[in-house]
Amino acid sequence: MGEALIRLEKLRREFRSGDSTVVALKDIDLTIETGELVAIIGASGSGKSTLMHILGCLDRPTSGSYKICGEEASGFSADALAGLRREYFGFIFQKYHLLSELSAKGNIEIPAVYAGISASERDERSSRLIGRLGMETRAHHRPNQLSGGQQQRVSIARALMNDAEIILADEPTGALDTNSGNEVLAILRELQQEGRTVIIVTHDPSIAARADRIIEIRDGRILSDTRKPETETCDETGEASRGRTPGQDDLASGRFQAPKRTGVLGPLMEAFGMAARSMWAHKLRAFLTMLGIIIGIASVVSVVALGQGSQQKVLKNISSLGTNSLEIFAGRTFGDVRSGRITTLVVDDATQMAKLPYAMAVTPTVSTQETIRYGAIESNAQVNGVSEQYFSAKGLVLAEGQFFDAQSVHSYAQDVVIDDNTRKALFDEGNAEPLGKIVFVGTVPLRIIGVTKAKQSGFGSSQRLSLYLPYTTVQARFLGDSTLRSITLRVRDDFDMDYAQNAVTQFLTQRHGSKDFYILNTDDIRESITSTTQTMSILIGSIAVISLIVGGIGVMNIMLVSVSERIAEIGVRMAVGARQADILRQFLIEAILVCLVGGIVGIGTALGFGVAFSHLNSSFSLVYSTTSIVAAVLCSCFIGIAFGYLPARNASRLDPVVALSSE
Repeated sequence: MGEALIRLEKLRREFRSGDSTVVALKDIDLTIETGELVAIIGASGSGKSTLMHILGCLDRPTSGSYKICGEEASGFSADALAGLRREYFGFIFQKYHLLSELSAKGNIEIPAVYAGISASERDERSSRLIGRLGMETRAHHRPNQLSGGQQQRVSIARALMNDAEIILADEPTGALDTNSGNEVLAILRELQQEGRTVIIVTHDPSIAARADRIIEIRDGRILSDTRKPETETCDETGEASRGRTPGQDDLASGRFQAPKRTGVLGPLMEAFGMAARSMWAHKLRAFLTMLGIIIGIASVVSVVALGQGSQQKVLKNISSLGTNSLEIFAGRTFGDVRSGRITTLVVDDATQMAKLPYAMAVTPTVSTQETIRYGAIESNAQVNGVSEQYFSAKGLVLAEGQFFDAQSVHSYAQDVVIDDNTRKALFDEGNAEPLGKIVFVGTVPLRIIGVTKAKQSGFGSSQRLSLYLPYTTVQARFLGDSTLRSITLRVRDDFDMDYAQNAVTQFLTQRHGSKDFYILNTDDIRESITSTTQTMSILIGSIAVISLIVGGIGVMNIMLVSVSERIAEIGVRMAVGARQADILRQFLIEAILVCLVGGIVGIGTALGFGVAFSHLNSSFSLVYSTTSIVAAVLCSCFIGIAFGYLPARNASRLDPVVALSSE
């Protein structure tokens, strides 16, 4: 005789229960040949289910030997045992253990998925099994739409999907009526007659009587082993009439170490499909899981957009102040007491600087304080003598009227442009129109030709009255001196301010023969405010990132809860041949998918917030960055991996028999 299909020698299984040890199986010696229909019978707690779990490689013995065709199974790795379950064992459970999110056909195909069988071949096999079991009209129904007998037929078809050699049936009729039970037993007999080995675990003597061999177990020991005559046994090769059984060549070659898969994309797509179906079947749980990610991603994208929008707004406002300008003053340093005696800063300096490539606008400036009168109203005002380019250099905008031009400068015109403060001081009470009116500045009559809009200065709103006249007029009629107080140079936006400052310093030093001037770089204001806005953006962004991390922790917590809720499902997947890597991949992809979908919804939420914000505040809008959006998507995937790994790892390391008994 050849080696038996299954051989147990002195097999023992112990469990820890508090401080004591419970012995479920006590030195079991058992041999099962190919093609037998064996019934293992015993009362509840006798050890029959434990024996079946060990036979089906769902559990490991504490001691003793378990051989399959002469190969010791106790030395197999977890993935090798999964390979045995996938390739050669088929399980039929009393509680069916069908996955609620899959149809009958989908449940049947699960073992083939883990075996790496193509979708077309899976469809062909499952359709053939469905037809054989008379389930054609119920193939696409969910388990909750099937009767008990129909669910058990699906369970049988699932056990046969990979052409299992050994069928293990745990109380297969326990939850069925008599009719359905007889149908299931008839199917099991047919499978045995085809040459498969069928092992039934039951407590019912009438069910056991249908078998060819009855093994009675009590208190963890085999009480009796009765064979009916003419039971089919293995031939000299260890194979029955239907063909091959797992032999040493299979086991030694590592056949069970991995499914017969080619490439990486196929398994990933299968795991992706399973994850998507699971999420769809538990939509509320999936939504609650991704809610934290949605809020976190929406916060990050919105805050970045808000920060960039506010920064652009601030820079635009600063630019309107003329802060990208250089103010050149006479004197070696700010506060130089000898600056009044330095007369080398002249109009020709401004004329020559206007020719420099980085000069956007250049204006000589002189100033004095005078009293301005209109009718009975008088007030002190700052008289600024400037060129026609001053308004561009300082970013002043007309409210009404016009600015004076180069001809006005050349002709010493007695035209004046007043600011909004002057208009309010002189003309508000009488509601008079200022344009064309004559005002006296000191003793000099001037005609108002323009009014500038109110402007926010770099250090708050100024209440000073400012008048703008041609600098030639101020020099001739107010100062009697041709020297300049300063020169204002506005630098082009595409030039670096530090470079421009160094170039101007070199230029004027060569002209004057020494450095008898100092430069005030007003771009420092812009840099300071820009730095402040960036700091605030980083601060608020950090808060948003914290919310994203909190969302990730929420994903991990709910995924851990999900694992605890789905232990039975994990047990079923392991029973039909899923490796630890398969379970890890599925749960990890679920976590990534939850975070990815949450990230996309979060981005959509942020964009929607931007649209709503623009309607509420037309003067300011959020500026979205493609980089931040891509980063948000990548971040959501990273969170799925980082926070989904632990739950997925816990799921993959569950003991199959413990998982199956969780319900």
